[in-house]
Amino acid sequence: MITIEEVQELLDELAEELPQEFYKELNGGILLLPDTVINPEAKNNDLYIMGQYRYSPGMGRYIVIYFGSFETLYGNLSHERLKSKLREVLRHEFTHHLENLAGEKGLEIKDEEALARYKQAKR
Repeated sequence: MITIEEVQELLDELAEELPQEFYKELNGGILLLPDTVINPEAKNNDLYIMGQYRYSPGMGRYIVIYFGSFETLYGNLSHERLKSKLREVLRHEFTHHLENLAGEKGLEIKDEEALARYKQAKR
């Protein structure tokens, strides 16, 4: 099993891969929380939230990565495969951030479509 400290180290490495411009107005940075988060629309508790991009006028902009969700789904993967999954989620959340800055919602729409497909498959 992977520890939260190991995931934090990987997350730090992955964050350094990204251009500094991506961090524009990301005043809250990237947070790694110990939580395991299940999507409220999940059927049979089988749809985990791996990360979220958050924006509010009071709190600003930040990215949250959920260690517990990673541990549950990917805790037994090799170091490199886990790093790849973490990279995928981090870049997904950064895409939300950059689209938010640009006033775009393309990825948000794709996420909603994926959730709709999931719900349809679970009927």
